[in-house]
Parts: sequence; C-alpha cells; structure tokens
Amino acid sequence: MNETSIPKRFTYDTVAVGQRSRSKARTVTEADHGLFVMLTGAWHPIHCDDAFARASGAPGRLVQGTFGIALALGSHLESEIFESADPLISALGVQEWSYKQPIFIGDTLHLEVEIADKRLTSAGDRYIVDRHVSLVNQRGEVVQSGIARSMWRRSV
Repeated sequence: MNETSIPKRFTYDTVAVGQRSRSKARTVTEADHGLFVMLTGAWHPIHCDDAFARASGAPGRLVQGTFGIALALGSHLESEIFESADPLISALGVQEWSYKQPIFIGDTLHLEVEIADKRLTSAGDRYIVDRHVSLVNQRGEVVQSGIARSMWRRSV
C-alpha cells in the first residue's frame, strides 16, 4: 500500500494507530451463498426465493448478513493483510458491527483495515490491538463495518 500500511508480520513495536491496509478482492459465488445458508439454517425467503426478494424491492436474493462478518473476520481476506509475528492469544470480540448495504451473489468484496488502538496488558507480556474493519463492494460502498479486538503474546 504505502508507508502507513500495516507491516507484514507486525509486532507490538511495529504496529501503530492509523496504519491501513487493503486486501485483495473476492467475488461472492452461488456456492458460497448456498453453503452458508445450509450451515446457518437461514432459509428466509429473502435469501432463498428470488421472486420474494424482488417483490420486496431487492434486485435479487440477499446474502445473509452474518456471511459478511465471517468473510471479513474469519477468512483469508484479513489474514493476508493482518498477520503478526507474535502468537495470537485470543480474539476478544467484535464491537459496533453494522450492516450498511446488502450483499448480493456476484458482489466482489475486499477489506479495508485500519489500526484503531493498541495497548499493553498490565503485565506487559501481551498486547491488544483494535482494528476498524470495513467490507467494501465493487462500487466502493462499505457494506459492513465494525471494530475487531484481538490479543497477542509480546515477543521480547
């Protein structure tokens, strides 16, 4: 990206508030949609019935909202731009996640990640990083976003 990109294999000393990175893009396929509906059991007609979705004013079936969270935080999209040299201890949660636009089959999505905060734990042997994560479609629209928090063991 540029000099403010999140460093590859970052450590507590190299990651800084304001650093940003953007992932490669990935197109949501029919197979992705079908597998996620089967996994979650989200058989609502807005996701599974094209005529129902169109009658509701959508241009077609909507992808279930939690697919966006899974794609943003549990996939190769984030791992390619947010990799620490230190061991991950735990994902600590997601805050303020919001659905801003629908996701449709055929949308091509990428992530934009910005370091929002970093801090050492009281013992100093671990650190916590908050990052603002935005899932962005092919039209440049943020479809989902929120804050993800994780903890790493600090290498000395």
